[in-house]
Amino acid sequence: MSTAEKPPAPARAGVRERRRITDEHGRRVRGWELVLRYVLLLAVLALTVGPFLWQLSTSLKGPTEDIFTSPPRFLPSRPTLHNYERVSETIPVWDYVLNSLKVALANVVTNCVGAALAGYALARLRYRGRRAATLVFILAMLVPAEGIIIAQFTTMRELGLNNTLLAVVLPGSVGALNVLLMRNAFLNVPYEIEEAAYVDGANVWQRFWRVALPSVRGTLAVVAIFAFMFSWDDFLWPLIVLSDPSKYTLTIGLNYLHGTFANDERLVAAGTIIAVAPLIILFACLQRYFFRGVGEGAVKG
Repeated sequence: MSTAEKPPAPARAGVRERRRITDEHGRRVRGWELVLRYVLLLAVLALTVGPFLWQLSTSLKGPTEDIFTSPPRFLPSRPTLHNYERVSETIPVWDYVLNSLKVALANVVTNCVGAALAGYALARLRYRGRRAATLVFILAMLVPAEGIIIAQFTTMRELGLNNTLLAVVLPGSVGALNVLLMRNAFLNVPYEIEEAAYVDGANVWQRFWRVALPSVRGTLAVVAIFAFMFSWDDFLWPLIVLSDPSKYTLTIGLNYLHGTFANDERLVAAGTIIAVAPLIILFACLQRYFFRGVGEGAVKG
């Protein structure tokens, strides 16, 4: 065959087949559908990431640069970190960050440990009242936090914990949603694996620690992220239970910054970026586990 001859028809058909765009189910995606999907994704990206990028740009702009130009300019002409220095000079922001970090890390540890133990007990252990206990956790999710905040405050006052960071940690130490997430994750782990460990002589604790828990690391990362975000962003409960400014968390301190210097948008933007940065770092570190989804309980060969 000479080099000028055309390839056989099946080969050309195979090339065209490989160029077709399909979805996860193997169905063909038309060109206009693909364009529409990307347009919607870009619109969602603009709505979610756009405000953050605008705050970041505003925090890097100097006092002589106009932040209300039309059309707006995202890139500052002369980026500066002076606004972040002004935040630390105006309020003890790093003390507030440390207090929030203590509360958030304590909540992460208590939620991961407590939710994992409670979820395993609800999913694997056999005892009377297990379904009722699961129902209690479901009903706890239906109670609004504002409806029990007075009871929480009274309890902390009776325990002598008012105006302490421990009082900020305790109400959110184990979340009902986190317990149910861990329960469902343990239910997705094949029971035959634990039966094999039981035959080999493993007790309940060993089956939990060495067999079940490593299979649900993705859900455990989700619990850690949720617990950190909830405690880091919580405003109402620390505002009620704390009265000493030296023990304020970051959300309360930034509220004071916004209320006192509301006209200085650059200062407020810098404080906002300081508050959001730890959440971004945490998600970046745990994203590989966060997106494991329902497949984490599957048997891997």
